[in-house]
Amino acid sequence: MKADTLNIVTVQADTVWHDPQANRDYYTGLLKGLQHSADIIVLPETFTSGFSNAVLDRAETMEGETVVWLRNMAAECSSAVTGSVQIREDGRVFNRMLWAMPDGSIQTYDKRHLFRMANEHERYSAGVDKTYIEFLGWRICPLVCYDLRFPVFSRNRFNVTVADGYDYDLLIFVANWPSPRHFAWQTLLKARAIENLSYVVGVNRVGSDGNGLDYLGGSTVLDYLGQTVCEAGSGPEVNCARISRSALQEFRARFPAHLDADRFEIRDGEMP
Repeated sequence: MKADTLNIVTVQADTVWHDPQANRDYYTGLLKGLQHSADIIVLPETFTSGFSNAVLDRAETMEGETVVWLRNMAAECSSAVTGSVQIREDGRVFNRMLWAMPDGSIQTYDKRHLFRMANEHERYSAGVDKTYIEFLGWRICPLVCYDLRFPVFSRNRFNVTVADGYDYDLLIFVANWPSPRHFAWQTLLKARAIENLSYVVGVNRVGSDGNGLDYLGGSTVLDYLGQTVCEAGSGPEVNCARISRSALQEFRARFPAHLDADRFEIRDGEMP
C-alpha cells in the first residue's frame, strides 16, 4: 500500500525523570484520541527516562515493557509509533530508536553519535549503520539528537538501486535538546531539510530534567525548502502535519541538486 500524503503527529512533552511507568502512562494519555488520525506518531528521545547516565542498570531489553507498550500503542492508534529508549543487548546499552508498526513488527536504529559533553560515549555503545524504513511507499531515515550535527552521516545520497534515486524522503530526529543550544536545533533542522531535498521532523522534549537542564521544545515538521509546516512552542503540545510525496517529487524534478552532489561512502566500523 502506498500513500501520497502522510499525517505526522509530533508529541512534545515533559518527560518524567527516571520513571518508565509514569512516562508510559503519561504518553498513553497524550496519544488518546489519535486512532486513525495519524500515520506516524513521533515521541522524544529517551521518553521513558529522560536523557540520563544514572539509570543504565535499569535499561530494558527488547522483551521489556516499553517495547510491549509501543506495540500496543501502534495497534491502538493504527499508526507507526517511534521514539528512543535505553535498551540493553549483549551486555551493552544503546540509545535505541524504536519504530513500532500496527502489525506488531519493530524496526530499530541505534544512535551513532554519542554526546561526549554529557559522557554518553562512556556509558552507551554507539550504533554503526543507518536504518531505512519503507512505510506506505515512503523511505524514512530515523536518527537521534546529536546525530543532527553530523551532515555526512545523514546525507541523502543519490542511490540508483532505489526507485526514484534517493536514500529517503523523510528524515526524523528525536531529541532531548536543551535550551542553551536551541538556536542550533532550529538552524540545523532547516539545514538538513534544505541540503537533503527532504522533509524533516524534529521532536524535542520540554520542561526541566534531573540534571537541571531546561528544554524549549520547538518540535517541528519542515518541508524540503526548510520551511515550517508546523512548529510547537515551549510547552507540551501534540501537533499534526500533512506532507505530500508528489509535491516533494515535483520539487526534486525541478531542482535536481543531487545530480551535482559529491559521491562518497560511509564505511562500517570507522566510528571511534
